[in-house]
Amino acid sequence: MLFSSPLKSALLIKRYKRFLADVVTPQGETLTLHCANTGAMTGCAEPGDTVWYSTSENPKRKYAHSWELTQTQAGHFICINTLRANELVKEALQQGNIAPLKGYETLRSEVRYGEENSRIDFLLGHENRPDCYIEVKSVTLLENGCGYFPDAVTARGQKHLRELQAEAGRGHRAVLLFAVLHSGIECVDVARHVDPTYAKLFERVQECGVEVVCYKADISPKGMILQAPLPFKE
Repeated sequence: MLFSSPLKSALLIKRYKRFLADVVTPQGETLTLHCANTGAMTGCAEPGDTVWYSTSENPKRKYAHSWELTQTQAGHFICINTLRANELVKEALQQGNIAPLKGYETLRSEVRYGEENSRIDFLLGHENRPDCYIEVKSVTLLENGCGYFPDAVTARGQKHLRELQAEAGRGHRAVLLFAVLHSGIECVDVARHVDPTYAKLFERVQECGVEVVCYKADISPKGMILQAPLPFKE
């Protein structure tokens, strides 16, 4: 996935009100960016980090600039725009870059399903195989080389686990796909120290047949591609 126009860099002053961030450009101009990330963004938004942002030509937007990437002071690249995770996964599925999920004939996005009024990120189909339900979660929380999900208590994430468990019980493939969007992460684990309820439910759904797949994105200001499998810590 290439960015449609070249990203520009600035230094982060602060993130605030969840959806906004102030930065200062190399020319000394202060800009307010839109931040499409509702998470805690722990370690991803330190003052002084380099921010890479895109600019929209839509005149109706209140904030023309969008925070896309963080380049930390340690040199790691992180994709901040969580909307990109599904774009990367869709591209990887279409190109056959996710080995455990190859061989399906159809791919649909945002399909309504389940008993809790959910939408599955991707539904793969094949006339000779069970349907495959894929829920995508982006991973950016880094601790000692390992990436953790979630980075905050997530009732929505718990709901998605229950929905996947139900589909596995119906004989379908149910996959939790961790899209790792932090260049410093080398393995993935569930964040028991952040959301113990999620962690307990996670262990239960694995026992019921929900699969876990972890793939890491190669990230740069030019573009991103999801293609490297990572281990999940058992």
